[in-house]
Amino acid sequence: MATALWGKVYYNETYAGVLQQEPGGRFAFTYDASYLTGKHPAIAFTLPPQEKPHYSEAGLHAFFDNLVAEGWLKNAQARALGVNRENRFALLLAFGRDCAGAVSVVDPEPVKDLKVDATDPEQVAALASRASLSGIQPKLLVVKAGRSFRPASAGEISTHLAKLPSGQLPNIIEIEWLSTEAARALLPGEPIVDLEIATLGKIAPKALMIRRFDRTSSGRKLHFEEFNQLLGHLSDDKYDGSYEDVAQFIRSTPACIPAEAERVFRRVLACLLIGNTDAHLKNFAMMHTPDGLRLAPAYDLLASSFYDDYQTVALALGGARDLKIGGVRPKHIIAFGETCGLGTSAILSIIKDLGKRLGAAKEAVTESDVGSEHLRDELIDNMEKRWNGTFASIGSFLSKKRAKDGKLKD
Repeated sequence: MATALWGKVYYNETYAGVLQQEPGGRFAFTYDASYLTGKHPAIAFTLPPQEKPHYSEAGLHAFFDNLVAEGWLKNAQARALGVNRENRFALLLAFGRDCAGAVSVVDPEPVKDLKVDATDPEQVAALASRASLSGIQPKLLVVKAGRSFRPASAGEISTHLAKLPSGQLPNIIEIEWLSTEAARALLPGEPIVDLEIATLGKIAPKALMIRRFDRTSSGRKLHFEEFNQLLGHLSDDKYDGSYEDVAQFIRSTPACIPAEAERVFRRVLACLLIGNTDAHLKNFAMMHTPDGLRLAPAYDLLASSFYDDYQTVALALGGARDLKIGGVRPKHIIAFGETCGLGTSAILSIIKDLGKRLGAAKEAVTESDVGSEHLRDELIDNMEKRWNGTFASIGSFLSKKRAKDGKLKD
């Protein structure tokens, strides 16, 4: 590890600049002159190309901070490096070669001998790839070879992300698979990550394999940013915001298509219906494309409300913060829809369309052979309760509001 903490930043394989920690703790990212003259794209929405450095006075810039691993993986990386788990730059330098998106951070003097427990195959695999992955659930980068999967090695292009079982969250693999298939039925035509459940050698008898949408079949990296990065939030602030923030960013940013706010509205409704209370700012993202910023495929569609500790909706909705999933009301959904730029008729049309798809979503869960019958029935029952308790009454709520206000926005 470099004595003075600094690293080389790459966009795909192109050297983009230097990230360094200055005396006093300030961080600076400076684009390389050749990257600027080559008119390469910005590495981040909040870091536009410029000759002068981009400074961050309090810790890493939000874009880089969100690339640092979380949870179990961050703890394992800190132990292997022998550093404090809050030394985020040291962790990024050591494990930033394979991050989400197309940007990597490379230490000019990398640590060669990591302190790894050789008797723990999960830890060995997690550290070998030198990757940095966000999220609390244990996960690894893996490669699909034929019909089987194996952990990715250092410098190897991974094809999938493997989510491992969690002792604290039973059935999490089965619940996420079923939740995603339900969402896929609710949102036909909407890009959603591809999943499969498979073994991972000696590491796990079963894991949820998620095809990486930021890698092509040839291994080329596609760049994207989570909304935590786009909005300039640090990693720990992923719950500090609202779904309206996502919609307003899309509607006010010239690089976006305002109509995509409607897609966000549909996705959030699907999350609420399946019980995905943990849809925070890192679970929505935009791809960097030649035409601008476009919504990334939907991912992390987990009915987290199965667990007692996840009964509160992750972000503020319709002006209400710390809203319990059972406390979502038509007024919250309508207020959110209006922020997305939707009028009354558009909101009603989307709700009706969602209702037409509810049967297909329940069928997708019922006909699956994943998880127990009890688990599948519980997911279906919960969706029906939410539909009958909130969504089905939106039309009558709007009618009453019309009568009270005299008119509504169309």
